[in-house]
Amino acid sequence: MKLYYMPGACSVGIHVLLEEIGKPYDLQKIDGAKQEQYGPDFVKINPKSKVPTLQRDDGSVLTEFPAIATWLARTNPDKSLLPSDPDGEARAFEAMDFVVSTMHMQGFSRMFRPMNYAPTEADHDKVKARGKEIMEKGLALMDKALEGKEYVAGKFSVADAALFYVEFWASGRMKMPLPKNVAAHYERMKARPAVKRVLEQEGLAAAA
Repeated sequence: MKLYYMPGACSVGIHVLLEEIGKPYDLQKIDGAKQEQYGPDFVKINPKSKVPTLQRDDGSVLTEFPAIATWLARTNPDKSLLPSDPDGEARAFEAMDFVVSTMHMQGFSRMFRPMNYAPTEADHDKVKARGKEIMEKGLALMDKALEGKEYVAGKFSVADAALFYVEFWASGRMKMPLPKNVAAHYERMKARPAVKRVLEQEGLAAAA
């Protein structure tokens, strides 16, 4: 397998899952500063020009965080990356989808790329503020979901890998305060050996 990633991007969550699984894989860094995601070599692999992108051993390619995370969990059942009971599995998917589709794509997307929502620069601060509101609400909801639990679905799962990357963005990059349970989850994640290896490999240890 080969993971195409950008350091500190949402692909860091998939990187964590690969380290948790422990099977051999290769890493291919995509330099966002050089716009390599739009270059012909990468577009041949993923026309969406985005990470995470996972090239499997048979050469086929998977894109989109939830799809890759679910495939990794299903093909490595011994790692218990998804709860075995229907309710636990549903909660894991519920949290992962919310993190990716709302906290990331609606919240942080506005904070990082306001120009995609308002072509007039004078409106960019309003767009960023709305993104921050969405993100803060998301953190509060995840804080409630974590009450009395170490991980979102009780045990470590794909949902925690997703939550980790937005925690890293919020705390490590934006210096946003994390609610109590989310902050504890973030520290718990950073203490996992797999996460420590990923942060070192991507050059993010100091930022986390």
